[in-house]
Amino acid sequence: PHVIRKRVMEALPFMATENILMACVKQGGNRQDLHEAIREHSMEAARVIKEKGGECDLLERIADDDKFKAVHSSLKDIVNPKLYVGRSPEQAEEFIKVEVEPVLKKYASYLSEKKAVELKV
Repeated sequence: PHVIRKRVMEALPFMATENILMACVKQGGNRQDLHEAIREHSMEAARVIKEKGGECDLLERIADDDKFKAVHSSLKDIVNPKLYVGRSPEQAEEFIKVEVEPVLKKYASYLSEKKAVELKV
């Protein structure tokens, strides 16, 4: 779960840009100006990640930009990871229940055996 969360949080700021843009437009922002600002911030944040090995600072850039003032107070709500993962939690649980648990049950006796294992490399 921690690895999945880390991966989602790395991509989330980029995934959320459309929702951030639309929230600002609903508050009267100019779509073209906001789109260009998000494009510039996204490109710079991606450059920091790819060229410098840094952390994604896209949300900080948006939070510091007055063009996005309309969403500054709701930015954390807009980028809630649960809004972007769809049915994946339910699908994973269903897969475990339908596919994994029957196999584990079938081979439970093998799994509970403790045997010495020798590894030759």
